[in-house]
Amino acid sequence: MALMGCASAATIPASATTETPQYFQTTPELWPGPTATGTAPFLAQTNLAPFGESRTVNPNDPLETQMPIQGKPEKQNIFRLMGQLSHYQPAVEGFGVEEYPLPAGANITQVNVLHRHGSRYPTSSNIVAKLGSALGKAHINATGALSFLNSWKYSLGAEILVPVGRQEMFDSGVLHYYQYAHLYDTNTKIIARTPTQDRMTKSAEYFLAGFFGQEWTNNATIEVIIENSGFNNSLAGGKNCKNSNGDVSALGDDATAQWYNIYLANATARFNSMTSGYNWTADDTYAAQTLCPYETVALGFSKWCDLFTYEEWQGFEYSLDLNFNGDDGFASPTGRAVGIAYVEEFLARLQHHVLSTPEGTANITLDNNTATFPINQTLNFDFSHDTNIFSILTAFGFTQFQEDLPATHMVNRNTIISHITPFGARLDVEVIKTPQPVPANRSSDYVAGPPTTYLHFILNQRTLPLGASFPECGDRVDGWCDIDTFLAVQEKSAALANADYACNGDYPKVPYGTIKDGAPLT
Repeated sequence: MALMGCASAATIPASATTETPQYFQTTPELWPGPTATGTAPFLAQTNLAPFGESRTVNPNDPLETQMPIQGKPEKQNIFRLMGQLSHYQPAVEGFGVEEYPLPAGANITQVNVLHRHGSRYPTSSNIVAKLGSALGKAHINATGALSFLNSWKYSLGAEILVPVGRQEMFDSGVLHYYQYAHLYDTNTKIIARTPTQDRMTKSAEYFLAGFFGQEWTNNATIEVIIENSGFNNSLAGGKNCKNSNGDVSALGDDATAQWYNIYLANATARFNSMTSGYNWTADDTYAAQTLCPYETVALGFSKWCDLFTYEEWQGFEYSLDLNFNGDDGFASPTGRAVGIAYVEEFLARLQHHVLSTPEGTANITLDNNTATFPINQTLNFDFSHDTNIFSILTAFGFTQFQEDLPATHMVNRNTIISHITPFGARLDVEVIKTPQPVPANRSSDYVAGPPTTYLHFILNQRTLPLGASFPECGDRVDGWCDIDTFLAVQEKSAALANADYACNGDYPKVPYGTIKDGAPLT
């Protein structure tokens, strides 16, 4: 199939003079992507937000996230409404089940960690940079709440981690050490995998430093997989999936634009009433709202945040849910295809074999070699992107997130991206072996029967119930699933993704909401 190769016509730069194979080389970086840094923060001088009773002054929590927001309910915070741009917090609301401890005698024998990078600057093509450029060229006279624009300058970098992003990854490494350090075999050196972009390799390094300490290179080797157009990479599956980067799969973009033209109509009118020399459109207002989370993680505080009402922040969150649903999830024709390669790798690890004939964008050169795709590691650390992780959940078939989300009004939903792929998101999958079956209602530790192996999916520190998406797993109160049942369910996942056609086929673009199962209609 067209997607099985690992290379393309792109020129591969010469490696540094070293005996290290290119896929284990982290310095110098070969495909770092854009790495522009931004203005250094000066929060002690620029923070205009009040420090009320709800604000804890903690040097290890540097972001100013308490500010007066019109219509905000007590104890609510707009920084939990920022989708994939949210600074990491656990998914405290959970995904529909309670948390249960392991019964006596049960043992976690493997964990697979799929981790998003930490908080970063905007990508180079992001709408906030375009707005910053437009405002910088305009002759603006702003009044009222927008008067800061008379001296404001866009000062963000591009794509690399911001300081709090480094902290998120280090803290996650420490947390995972407390959770899973016992699984590490001190006689081994594990392989951790990451794409080559700078924020990805740095995220892997900060995580491993948190897990193992500064001497982490004694315990782990980072495998860097080329992240560039035309190269197969399960951790950046869209790079060799042509249609995922084209208009045919931009259905979420369409839905987001339709929605923000509705929910930001009043805000756009407000902005225009306070500005001369610049005509605000809904596109501009949406970019201005997006500046709030980006400036907050980069500079510690943003004057853009309190310009919007709480209801408008709820609309912002929904706009991002729509985007992921239509571009990367079940409402996208390439939703399953982009994520299927990692699903196949995960299943191969569970069954202790390499990959030789994968679907999707798995790098067969690396996945068919135990030196670069170990099949018996008890700790597997993989680092990826938000959209890729959401596509992986789609490729697994987590129908808990298979919902009709209209672009005209908000609805109650499970697909809340701030709970699923915030900055620093992590999906931990535990393999649990028990001496006997664990009852589905957890009324006792065990029931009569043979030894059993279960899978436990944990998304941002809360259980993702497998029975909610895979009825074959049963209605378990702990959300677990028998591993053999799960493997049987996943036998159809590659066919459902239809990766070669989804990524390379010639099919028409359809309106947002037409596609329901993450694959082309044909």
